[in-house]
Amino acid sequence: MHPPGEEVVEPMDVQPEKLDHFGGEHGGVAGGGWLRPAVFGVMDGLVTNVSLIAGVGGGHGSRHTIVLTGLAGLVAGAFSMATGEYASVSSQNHAIGAEVAIEARELRVNSEVEAQELAAHWVERGISAETAIAFATELAEHPDEALRVHIQQELGVDPHELPSPWAASSSSFVFFAVGAILPLLPYLFGYASLPTAIGIGAVGLLVAGFAVARFTRRPPLRSGLRQLALGVLAIGITYLVGRLIGASSL
Repeated sequence: MHPPGEEVVEPMDVQPEKLDHFGGEHGGVAGGGWLRPAVFGVMDGLVTNVSLIAGVGGGHGSRHTIVLTGLAGLVAGAFSMATGEYASVSSQNHAIGAEVAIEARELRVNSEVEAQELAAHWVERGISAETAIAFATELAEHPDEALRVHIQQELGVDPHELPSPWAASSSSFVFFAVGAILPLLPYLFGYASLPTAIGIGAVGLLVAGFAVARFTRRPPLRSGLRQLALGVLAIGITYLVGRLIGASSL
């Protein structure tokens, strides 16, 4: 029996599919998987090779020279992106793994303190103290789920869904190459037109900017125009450098 007026906290059924409501946001540093490096790989490939083509074309390079430069930029850039992405994701996963190990130890040694910290965070988000404490206390009886929720709360990632370094690396390599080959297509098919190559690159940058908006949560048109403006700046500067070198006695 409970005294009149006292709020009764009913036992809660801990269900894994409901834990995400109380945990941190999905995505965090691990978000995107292979898709994020794919989008940025295309964008980097476009900027790199359109700029190279503009620079060599501005210096009055021949079609053969432009194709050779573009293909060399494609291969070098794709390998550079792939190795960089692999190192980045691997380091990130190792860092998260170390944090998971620390958190797992804290849950074993100070489970009550950790439960109180988790409950306090939920209270800050508007959940009643009684519900938060009851949930956090019962969650502590499920070590694996407790660890997952604590890591989501503190790092914003699910330790069981970390991105694969190989997937990110492969995605960067392939999509950088895709982006880099686009402005080369007119030259590869015998149509040596610098304006056409730059136009293809500009359209690609605009589309890539729309895709980037998915990760940055910016308005698509604004993101697209921003990427286009940055790309045009890089292309313009490289073109001017090419023109200056082509006109010099070097």
